[in-house]
Amino acid sequence: MTQKYSDYTAPGLAQENGHEIAGLLQSRLYALNDLHLVLKHVHWNVVGPNFIAIHEMLDPQTEVVRGFADEVAERIATLGGSPSGLSGELVSKRHWEDYPLFKADGSTHLAELEKVYDGVIGDHRDVLNKVGELDPITEDLLIGQAKELELFQWFIRSHLDKAGAVS
Repeated sequence: MTQKYSDYTAPGLAQENGHEIAGLLQSRLYALNDLHLVLKHVHWNVVGPNFIAIHEMLDPQTEVVRGFADEVAERIATLGGSPSGLSGELVSKRHWEDYPLFKADGSTHLAELEKVYDGVIGDHRDVLNKVGELDPITEDLLIGQAKELELFQWFIRSHLDKAGAVS
């Protein structure tokens, strides 16, 4: 499946820049869609003494990340791209492995989820660095999202931290 582009982009951007940014944002859309599915998967499969705290912590994160995916998809469309939310395309284009756990205790899930956040945030920052000079609107969108994603990662790290033991 090939990404299709319109004959326009956002005002003030060269069409080729808008379409390039839309292509970069598509990778973010894949990652955000994957992340919200992983968050829900952990929400359903966490067990053990901290079950309810983790279960309830993940629902708001899931909703925010789903909103981020919508923002990114709408930005892709604004830039003249055609956003893909297709699961088969997501799986074929991603560069990360599937989340490895099903039913597991909270600490085990959170340790894996912390790695997922690392990848998503790192890739967000990479795209941020590429679009910063070209499009301050997209840069602002990604900065806001990275800030929230880092906060969510801190929540997870705080659950794992045993008096400063998290590296």
